[in-house]
Amino acid sequence: MGLPEAWSFMCRFNSFKRTNIILQHLRRSMHMDAAGEVLLERRGCAGVITLNRPKFLNALNLNMIRHIYPQLKNWEQDPETFLIIIKGAGGKAFCSGGDIRGSCQKPYVALIHGITMGGGVGVSVHGQFRVATEKSLFAMPETAIGLFPDVGGGYFLPRLQGKLGYFLALTGFRLKGRDVYAAGIATHFVDSEKLGMLEEDLIALKSPSKENIADVLEAYHTKSKIDQDKSFILEEHMDKINSCFSANTVEQIIENLQQDGSSFALEQLKVINKMSPTSLKITLRQLMEGSSKTLQEVLIMEYRLSQACMGGHDFHEGVRAVLIDKDQSPKWKPANLKEVTEEDLNSYFKSLASNDLKL
Repeated sequence: MGLPEAWSFMCRFNSFKRTNIILQHLRRSMHMDAAGEVLLERRGCAGVITLNRPKFLNALNLNMIRHIYPQLKNWEQDPETFLIIIKGAGGKAFCSGGDIRGSCQKPYVALIHGITMGGGVGVSVHGQFRVATEKSLFAMPETAIGLFPDVGGGYFLPRLQGKLGYFLALTGFRLKGRDVYAAGIATHFVDSEKLGMLEEDLIALKSPSKENIADVLEAYHTKSKIDQDKSFILEEHMDKINSCFSANTVEQIIENLQQDGSSFALEQLKVINKMSPTSLKITLRQLMEGSSKTLQEVLIMEYRLSQACMGGHDFHEGVRAVLIDKDQSPKWKPANLKEVTEEDLNSYFKSLASNDLKL
């Protein structure tokens, strides 16, 4: 799938309803001038995209994408543009939300400094180069709001080490700093104070190849000192994660955690029991099916899921409980896993026939 098709898909992907609902509920304006919300520059050998909504954690909206898409298309055709750099303004967040995903034929460097969730994952994790810093915070918290990891999560999560991706998707566990690199979500780790220098060195490259770009990133990665000797936060728990989350049903995962009985397992059990039962079952099947699908096939599957979720109960209830009223007490329907039948689950994954996503 090439750049034009992918970005065209973004612009017509109806799960932008998700972003609009959330942003409306948070009283965020969707009428700001998109030209100020995203900065597009040609600097040296690079096209630089800066997500410029720091007050809103650089959350994406449709107007921003409509500005980004044609410029990306131009840069892809421009023989003088050798790489794309995407970053967030303000230092606190790379991108915390929205829902877009892209496929770029040129080397693509995402500086995932700060909060990286939702759309921030979608515009970074599928790229060739992902640079984390000590201030990076990564999470896929969708099951807590009645949704699923809908930014190509069905493709990249099951491809992480062992069953780590399944664990992250079902629990919404947050990874910080160097752990984002250790998990395989970032390809490189750079001390945040060096990010500006890294960007300048990338921009200054003359007609760089992918290997030239990789060499610069590797040089900065090698020199990074922050938490250099720190072990992966989940390292001591990986055997439990691989064992407990290898089950084919959410019910069996829960049983595995109960039987394990360790404080770590019981903590995850407590978290999972708060999530939408429907979302948990959708997410597990999404990752299991996605593990053997191409990215293109996963996007078609996730489009189907998004349409079903938008018409369902739990997403709207999750947004209410977590983002609007903030009572953190969603009333899920169905209220337990047993009531989410195989027939219910199948309905989320069924073909939309002529309305299926065309890529």
